[in-house]
Amino acid sequence: MRDQALERAIGAAGGVRALARAVGVSQPAISSWKRVPADRVLSVETLTGISRSELRPDLYPHEPIVAPAAAEIDEIDAARADEFELIGALLWRAPTAETLAALQGLRGDASPLGMAHLALAEAAAEASPDQVRDEFFQIFIGVGRGELLPYASYYLTGFLHERPLALVREDMGKLGLARAERVGEPEDHVAVLMDIQAKLIRGEVSGEGVDDASFFARHIRPWADRFFADLETTPAARFYRAVGRVGSLYLSIETQAASLPA
Repeated sequence: MRDQALERAIGAAGGVRALARAVGVSQPAISSWKRVPADRVLSVETLTGISRSELRPDLYPHEPIVAPAAAEIDEIDAARADEFELIGALLWRAPTAETLAALQGLRGDASPLGMAHLALAEAAAEASPDQVRDEFFQIFIGVGRGELLPYASYYLTGFLHERPLALVREDMGKLGLARAERVGEPEDHVAVLMDIQAKLIRGEVSGEGVDDASFFARHIRPWADRFFADLETTPAARFYRAVGRVGSLYLSIETQAASLPA
């Protein structure tokens, strides 16, 4: 008997045949599933909008990183943390209808970043959840692999699971953070790094020798500018072109700020 999450995914896709065609497997294979196989969870999530934590809560618990309560911070640091968190969230999974609606409320000004925020709001208004899920799938998952591999190891060495990942894990250990058991994505995924950066800025996590400046310098600054540039120009990007633009501009601001005298 299929579990309820799989039934919902089949319904969201438009039936067994439609889901099989979208995922790239045979209809009998889908019919034989009792629950979504581990290697198909991300694809099914992207195509149907049913979250990975609902499809396979044993593999993707609701909270991949548990951190202490946030400390009070000033308005500038709060805005910095929010920016990192927003970018990371959009790169971790395709936005829902609710997220797209919230993005339409973004405000901007005449600065380059302000204009990029307005362009992202416009892109969210023009996109549908189905269109963005398809786009996310093509860019980050794909059949075999997506157009982009959003990992520090890949951008810095050309391979996955290399020394940059080990260094991220080392600093995460100092911060008391760890990937949730059996979560598939390695910790050097750009969305994970953005989320940790936000937590460091807010003071939600701390560790000897690791602060938001050092974490940014070690794990984000050396490669993420190239990733966001690629995201802006990747063929499948429509909504995500606007996300890439925000990421590129904000990373430039953080890099310039990090270069200023203390």
